[in-house]
Amino acid sequence: MNEQQIRARRLARERERERRARARRARLIAVGALLLVGLAATAIALAASGGKSSDQHAQAAATTSAHHTGATGAARAGHGSSRSTTPHSTVTGVATGKPGTVTVPVLMYHVINPPPAGAPYPGLYVPADEFAAQVQALKAAGWHAVTMDQLEANWTRGVPLGPGKPIVLTFDNGYASQYINAMPILKRLGWVGNENIQLSGLPPSQGGLTDAQVRGLLAAGWELDTQGISHADLIVLDASELHYQVDTARQILRRRYGVPVNWFCYPSGHYNATVIAAVKAAGYVGSTTVLPGWANPSEDPYRLPRLRVLGGTGPAALLEQIAQAQSGGTAPASYGSTGTA
Repeated sequence: MNEQQIRARRLARERERERRARARRARLIAVGALLLVGLAATAIALAASGGKSSDQHAQAAATTSAHHTGATGAARAGHGSSRSTTPHSTVTGVATGKPGTVTVPVLMYHVINPPPAGAPYPGLYVPADEFAAQVQALKAAGWHAVTMDQLEANWTRGVPLGPGKPIVLTFDNGYASQYINAMPILKRLGWVGNENIQLSGLPPSQGGLTDAQVRGLLAAGWELDTQGISHADLIVLDASELHYQVDTARQILRRRYGVPVNWFCYPSGHYNATVIAAVKAAGYVGSTTVLPGWANPSEDPYRLPRLRVLGGTGPAALLEQIAQAQSGGTAPASYGSTGTA
């Protein structure tokens, strides 16, 4: 190597060191700017609060800190997405650190439309006007919708679920009517839902959600969870197929939409110890069944019950169904009966 080549390499190394130094300075400046924004927001909140007690001031500062921390965590969960995954609901508050103990009914919906002639499962079709009457009755009875992630945050960190009685509204499979009909109805109440989407088997020509509609649900504050790739019967699959249905589905949705996808919904409610182990290994924090009852933090989070809402259920009947299910028993270790949807 001649002297000219040695000088060239030395110059290249110096330029690389300078580039890295500039990058470090840029990161430090960005972090400093974020800290200044947080401090400024806290100062404004404290100034506006006037004669609040020192405890109230501390809570305002903690809320500001939690907001920034939550936004950062959401971006990490979404693989760098700048879009916040915090649901657009009225449920707010600072974690107490003490796990919550509230039991919550989780409702299960499918198609929000009248059943077409010859539909194989006509009971899974709830017309839009019927759905609207149901949620209005829920609100009048003191219920308000929360998401599964909010429920988990309450159970593990004591994050408040807001005033009134929390309830979760889940929507299975990914039918377009959930975006077209259910979302506007819930939006008028300031409520959100949980979409348990499957990635194949429901193309738009058969009523499946389009990519734009999924993004519309997310923009409206809905939570995105999954039933896997193709609504397969998980208890009959070999290890590689089970991994594909459970783990690969989550990774696809996380990359595509930049959201956590923390909950799995068993297709047809079928599960056993092998399926539960696969769901845990994929990183889900819990999963839901088709067995009736209220979700309870003292139970296995991978066998949470839900209440199926069938077409023809009037508002009063739905309230009665919810009340009666509160005393439901513990979900069995496995479930694999046929004929469920």
